[in-house]
Amino acid sequence: MAKLNIEVPTLQLKDGPPIPMLGYGTGTAMYKSTDDGKVDRERVEQIKTAIKVGYMHLDGAEVYNTERELGAAIKESKVERQKLFVTTKVLPNIEDVPKALDASLKKLGLDYVDLYLIHAPWLQSSSGEENTRKLKEAWKAMEGVKASGKTKAIGVSNFLKPDLQTIMDVAISPPVLNQIEYHLYLQHVDLLEFHKQHGIVTAAYAPITPVTKAKPGPADTLLESLAKKYYVNKAEICLRFCLEKGIVAVTTSSKEQRLSDYMRITAFKMTPTEVDDLEKAGLEKHFRGFWGTKFDANDRS
Repeated sequence: MAKLNIEVPTLQLKDGPPIPMLGYGTGTAMYKSTDDGKVDRERVEQIKTAIKVGYMHLDGAEVYNTERELGAAIKESKVERQKLFVTTKVLPNIEDVPKALDASLKKLGLDYVDLYLIHAPWLQSSSGEENTRKLKEAWKAMEGVKASGKTKAIGVSNFLKPDLQTIMDVAISPPVLNQIEYHLYLQHVDLLEFHKQHGIVTAAYAPITPVTKAKPGPADTLLESLAKKYYVNKAEICLRFCLEKGIVAVTTSSKEQRLSDYMRITAFKMTPTEVDDLEKAGLEKHFRGFWGTKFDANDRS
């Protein structure tokens, strides 16, 4: 399938480059349990397909163990570097952020990334006050790698308000983005308001959960009717909901047709009433698909 002639909208980061609002993730199904130093060609081809379809925002992480594949796909795609927006994340090697980023850049075959994130606020082998101290230290190191030019912007992932406040207490360069699990059944109302107050962009992973892991649900009927109205599928309505809310959506698939279909979300807009109705229906159910051991089952924050 040829690349669609579609322009993905961007959001301007407060201290960084514009970020495309639809991204391709290299975790979840692409995740590798170990980094054996080898490049998996199947994964490389999947990422190349995403680039070919038009995904210029590519989301990786050291813990996914797919940075080598992402780097190979970028190189083989022959897309100009400045046209891509590449994100990676640090967690296992958080105690030496400069070294961790250098390792990621080597695997990616890049001189810099566009966005570097602390993958989660739960640092290894620490808790309580020690975790708070290490989190502050890690953020100062993040500011250091930003100053070095090896990343254009810095942010976080899976942070709640207390975690954000911890690093903002010491930050010279506050986080520009927080990537969280976000979908109709996990809307983080208070957290998103905090983001808005502090100029933090929200990025969503697992945005199509209502039509995958969380079925059936109270939004099913509305998703079906909107999909029929706009001649798309229900997953695309979930993705479009994110864009309507000003949220970056990161999704993935190994299927070219599905990736191409997702691109259609840039070609239509829902009415404010439809967005409100989806929001209300989603709030009738709570579902969290990731980090179940870190959050209370009823935690909607």
